[in-house]
Amino acid sequence: MVKVEKNFVNNMFSVEGKVALVTGATGALGCVLAKAYGYAGAKVFMTGRNEAKLKALEDEFKAEGIDCAFHVADPAQEDQVDALVKACVAKYGEVNILAVAHGYNKPQNILEQSVADWQYIMDADCKSVYIVCKYVAQQMVDQGKGGKMVVVTSQRSKRGMAGYTGYCTSKGGADLMVSSMACDLTAKYGINVNSICPTVFRSELTEWMYDPESEVYKNFLKREPIGRLGEPDDFVGFTLFLSSDASRFMTGGNYDCSGGYLTC
Repeated sequence: MVKVEKNFVNNMFSVEGKVALVTGATGALGCVLAKAYGYAGAKVFMTGRNEAKLKALEDEFKAEGIDCAFHVADPAQEDQVDALVKACVAKYGEVNILAVAHGYNKPQNILEQSVADWQYIMDADCKSVYIVCKYVAQQMVDQGKGGKMVVVTSQRSKRGMAGYTGYCTSKGGADLMVSSMACDLTAKYGINVNSICPTVFRSELTEWMYDPESEVYKNFLKREPIGRLGEPDDFVGFTLFLSSDASRFMTGGNYDCSGGYLTC
């Protein structure tokens, strides 16, 4: 007897009816992931620090029939994250999926960067991940139904770069945190915790890198076997996969999502 269930195969990629909490929802990647969850039938609870942008996203999503809501919060502030999770539960009753898509960087040489600036990057990109995951994990444990956590880190978690002593350190810490959280949460509570590690993708901050005539673009392509730089929707498939039952045997992983950047 072949041990695979038809119902599992037919529905293993589904997130329909799940409640997905998305941080950094006003960013280039976060808004795409939030909308993708909505298109896939999830209830989407968005957060960020800009209320006007969140309201605009809510209006746009609802116009397309997506069940969504938002709550303004700074992910690095514990009291605000506590309130965020409570607001999500008050609206939808639970949290099944967490997608951490917020981030910050201020590139500077270590000789020029102040300790305060370095600490701000660490708080924005590492401490905040700990706080959000901690509070959502407690909610998932209280629900008793397991859950999925997907943290967006970076290829810079694996390689150093000039001017990135804050960013590389914070993203490397986030990846190790993901692996450690999996050891705490998966076997005992059924909460899968993974990260995806993209390289450059298009945003307001990176648009200048997409000029095909620039040396920066040409140099990047030497390291990109896929032949182009990333777009935010390139990461939808992997994120939905890690949010669904299809990835039920995957936890603690830091997954390459870079168009092959590490191969060259």
